[in-house]
Amino acid sequence: MGDKAESEVLMDTSWRVVGSTQDRLRAWWCSCCTLKKRLPILGWLPRYSLGWLQMDLIAGMTVGLTAVPQVLAYAEVAGLPVQYGLYSAFMGCFIYCIFGTSKDVTLGPTAIMSLLCASYIDGDPVYAVLLTFLSGVIQLSMAILQLGFLLDFISFPVIKGFTCAAAITIGFGQVKNILGLQHIPQQFFLQVYYTFHNICQTRVGDLVLGGVSLVLLVLLKLMKEDLRPNEADAPICVRVSRGIVWFFGTARNALVVIAASCVAYACDVSGYEVFTVTGKTSQGLPPFSAPPFTETTWNGTVIPFDEITQDLGSGLVVIPLIGLLESIAIAKAFGSQNDYRIDANQELFAIGLTNIMGSFVSAYPVTGSFGRTAVNSQTGVCTPAGGVVTGVIVLLSLAYLMPLFYYIPKAALAAVIICAVAPMVDCSVIIKLWRVKKLDLLPFLVTFLLSFWEVQYGIVGGIAVSGFMLLYNIARPKLKVCGSAGHSSANRLMIQNPISEIVKCDARFL
Repeated sequence: MGDKAESEVLMDTSWRVVGSTQDRLRAWWCSCCTLKKRLPILGWLPRYSLGWLQMDLIAGMTVGLTAVPQVLAYAEVAGLPVQYGLYSAFMGCFIYCIFGTSKDVTLGPTAIMSLLCASYIDGDPVYAVLLTFLSGVIQLSMAILQLGFLLDFISFPVIKGFTCAAAITIGFGQVKNILGLQHIPQQFFLQVYYTFHNICQTRVGDLVLGGVSLVLLVLLKLMKEDLRPNEADAPICVRVSRGIVWFFGTARNALVVIAASCVAYACDVSGYEVFTVTGKTSQGLPPFSAPPFTETTWNGTVIPFDEITQDLGSGLVVIPLIGLLESIAIAKAFGSQNDYRIDANQELFAIGLTNIMGSFVSAYPVTGSFGRTAVNSQTGVCTPAGGVVTGVIVLLSLAYLMPLFYYIPKAALAAVIICAVAPMVDCSVIIKLWRVKKLDLLPFLVTFLLSFWEVQYGIVGGIAVSGFMLLYNIARPKLKVCGSAGHSSANRLMIQNPISEIVKCDARFL
């Protein structure tokens, strides 16, 4: 009996040891999985190879050549000095490499975000930097609380209406730079009126340079789109020539801006002021310091934090939400295209942290860029490490090339912006909505038309109309009475759910 009891005690002890070991292993495995989820870099870095490095270097340099002229132009859209575009373009490259879940996405200034910022900051860098910090705090809080589902309430018609209106607003806003006009208001309708009113003051040099830049950008883009992939048995001269055409088409923005700057510099050296140039910019890297929470005006008046937040108003809601929406939509689109999954809440975390850290280097709010992400994907990037190369190129531009940016013609930057936003005007969406669900044209048109008055009014108006339609469908579902005529007891009331499109039966009528 004693031996049996002793053996039972030993077996119980051994099972406890085994059980505790399994619990420890399970806890360790869960902690590792959680760490990998929070730091996605741990998922791909151990498997990093020389082949991946080669592709990431090529993609990073290509995106860098695209990003530098674009972000300079987008700073103009935001109403800020051009160097703020570069200040905003590098932090996301490094942060997203560690915390992002998409290999393709590149964070930085975009046309839509720049337009939104312009309507709230009124060209004030202090307001822009503080808006970046507060937007990042809101986005990071949403990620921690897992509130990404709120973005689902912004419907497809609202997004398309806003995007089309924003593209038209941004594109027409650059016409004044193509024509060389000065002192044109920012508000869209006033902009249209005064552009045509002052058209007789057009500077011929800016018009010619802007027109030539537009033609070159369109031609280079068409050349790249018509380029066929290299065959394995193609002659070396054919492959080299296709590679040259591909490079010129991909780096077209940088090439056109460099060529225009050389022309402007030659004219300036010769003593001719033919073009409107960017002018003097701050040289060197931005200082790393906490974002300002107050502002001192030229006459010594101090604007406190609470007054600045009141001035920013609805921007503290619109900027974070649109930034998240744009970035996650891009990540999902390219994840689906390239067969990988993204974590929406982790994307919220990455973009929120990017904006918080960006505010320490004088950045204005950033989000995912569709154009640069497309270039990144098409170039064959393998991991988010390609963004590090892009960030280094932006930093080198800030450190060594800022004096050369003085000679960049505004007409050339305007051409870059117009070509970047033109594909965003999608007229086919009206036909699609008409065929699928005609009533969805209502939030689309409300968003589209109100966005020309003020962008934020368009977004809020579209969401309100879309939400009202959703609530109305829930409150007034489609009713179907099924059964034989004259046999009321056999009749059944069928209620069709407007969201899930599933037919349900009310139990009282069964």
